[in-house]
Amino acid sequence: MSVHCRRPADAKFQKGNLVSTENKAGLGALLTPEESVLALIDHQPFQVANLHSHEPTMVINNAVGLAKAAKVFDVPTILTTVLEERGGFLVQGLQDVFPEQKPINRTFINTWQDERVVDAVKATGRKKLIIAGLWTEICVAMPAIQAAGEGFEVFVVTDASGGVSKEAHDMAVQRMIQAGVAPITWMAVLGEWQRDWAREKTVEGVAEVQAQHGGASGVAFAWEMQLLATPTGSEA
Repeated sequence: MSVHCRRPADAKFQKGNLVSTENKAGLGALLTPEESVLALIDHQPFQVANLHSHEPTMVINNAVGLAKAAKVFDVPTILTTVLEERGGFLVQGLQDVFPEQKPINRTFINTWQDERVVDAVKATGRKKLIIAGLWTEICVAMPAIQAAGEGFEVFVVTDASGGVSKEAHDMAVQRMIQAGVAPITWMAVLGEWQRDWAREKTVEGVAEVQAQHGGASGVAFAWEMQLLATPTGSEA
């Protein structure tokens, strides 16, 4: 079957087989690290220069936080750029999370039309595809809509993505929702991956990511650690 053939809406590709995607509610609809694959698309200088839907430093902060979270949970992560020789290399903060990985540099505007990207996603055997990128209305919406039509459960991280205007970003999100794509924020992804604070293996990494990129949540966490380390009157 061609990678660009449209599959039934109630099926997804996983480890060479088509399985049901009719799982929009209930516990199974939430993300797990074992089912997730992350694609970070075109966080490059040219795109950042015309990013006006959000404050650019916030989008980059969130994208880097998302990438670090993926590393904590061993979620396969695919990095892409478009015409990097003209649009610039992947922003350094993201590249630093995966220093050994060279982004897939393509000419297709629609990432999902590049077979190297599609093959990399399929090779993971994961069924829940998480996408963040620049710009939302083009390089995020196009692959998200196509992948959803080919049977993947697609989640778009809206606060690690951005468009050339607020309207462009918002209309893209609405269009993707109509196509069955689920919008989500990066901290929500982190929370669904962790799910239980008794999962001690990843707690330290999650706390570090939150402290570095969680904004007010990171500040509050640092304050909590300070209070826990402060002697009480009876201990002083």
